[in-house]
Amino acid sequence: MRTTCAAAIVGIGVLITTVPVATHHAFAAEFDLDKPVTLTGTVTKLEWTNPHIWIHLDLKEPNGKVVSWRAEGGAPNALYRIGWKKGSLTVGQEVTVNGYLARDGSPTANANSIKLPDGTVFGAASSAPQKAVGEPSRY
Repeated sequence: MRTTCAAAIVGIGVLITTVPVATHHAFAAEFDLDKPVTLTGTVTKLEWTNPHIWIHLDLKEPNGKVVSWRAEGGAPNALYRIGWKKGSLTVGQEVTVNGYLARDGSPTANANSIKLPDGTVFGAASSAPQKAVGEPSRY
């Protein structure tokens, strides 16, 4: 009985500690470093959650159609360390996001930098690897 109980406790402990690791992803699994993108649109929603923030944008295409995009940023704590505050971005702002497209073809990107209406540029604490020596820092 003691052995069964101990085994069950250990098993539950292993499951609890592995679930968060399994939910996180590597950059290359979801985004394509060979497909850079620049998105200019209006912020419609902000999600300051771990392990990454999400910025939702509406972009107007040349034909007038509005497409909703989402851009993944770094972890909230990483963004705070490089100067971000929750009020740095607000719903309704027009911003320009430079980043990399999602591999699945969805309107999703990994943000590398974000340019605000006043010209301020923030790094996005991207998980993208640097492609070449001398590439600008992501932070």
